[in-house]
Amino acid sequence: MFDSLGLSLPIFQAPMAGVSTPALAAAVSNAGGLGSIGIGASDAATAARMIAETRDATDRPFHVNVFAHRTPQPDPAVESAWIEAMRPLFAAFGAEPPARLRTIYRSFNDNPDMLAMLLDARPAVVSFHFGLPAPDALVALRKAGILLLATATNLDEARCIRDAGLDGIIAQGIEAGGHRGVFDCNAPDPQLSTLALTRLLVARQDLPVIAAGGIMDGAGIAAALRLGAVAAQLGTAFIGCPESSAEPAHRQALHGAGAYRTTLTAAISGRPARALENRFTQAAGGMLAGTPPAYPIAYDAGKALHAAAKARGETGFGAYWAGQGAPLARSMPAGELVAVLARELRAAMA
Repeated sequence: MFDSLGLSLPIFQAPMAGVSTPALAAAVSNAGGLGSIGIGASDAATAARMIAETRDATDRPFHVNVFAHRTPQPDPAVESAWIEAMRPLFAAFGAEPPARLRTIYRSFNDNPDMLAMLLDARPAVVSFHFGLPAPDALVALRKAGILLLATATNLDEARCIRDAGLDGIIAQGIEAGGHRGVFDCNAPDPQLSTLALTRLLVARQDLPVIAAGGIMDGAGIAAALRLGAVAAQLGTAFIGCPESSAEPAHRQALHGAGAYRTTLTAAISGRPARALENRFTQAAGGMLAGTPPAYPIAYDAGKALHAAAKARGETGFGAYWAGQGAPLARSMPAGELVAVLARELRAAMA
């Protein structure tokens, strides 16, 4: 994998749709790692612009991530009940919840324009989160010379990735920030740690493994490499970089008390995701303890609530995704952070 990409460091920056930017990805790639952009919440035209902007800022390889979740099935009864459950939260800010909830973005599996764009743009690496696309899409991407990765949270998902002929696996431990990459939200989730999952996948299958979840510094990267991973993927570590598009309140919360109490919740988007503790995650354990609509339909309500609260000066309803290593976050330019990580890695491996 490293031979084909020409990386000088075993450091991947996580895609983080909504937080990663072309500037962030380019800075990481220019520093010797693999920068990434998340286009799962974008349309094909926007994604093409993001790829073009990244290419303008680096001549190094970078990584593009898409969401391959199952097509959401609307359920008017569930959605109506969810809207009513959220109504008091909206009312606290003098707002009404949406009358109906929308599917705010499409799965890669339902978006032929996105596939066509990737075949035209040909980024060095494409990865899939929440599942895998159809075999014909994988064949087309492989024929275009694109290295293909996918997220696995357990051994069964890793075996599906291997059997589909992909080139590597991102082993996402339960510590990771943002959305769990589980293929089926209704299936039991063993919630394996990054340590256990990485070692399990290295021992039980032969694809290269990239460890992800809770890794914030060079010592963590070294630990992943000693477990047999070929690289480590860091996301929360890059949120505080000036090149990210994280909201000021997200950056501030990253260094606050909520960083020590990250929590998994499906109430914000309809899929389990790890976030900094705030008023939204607290509500998820109370009035929003029921079953949310399917992902990303529930996210329509979550984003609307954040907008209503923010308009009244309340930032505690943002989807401030972060992993369990959040208290170790540092704020510095991405290129400097990669250099620091490299020095720490060398020291830890000495």
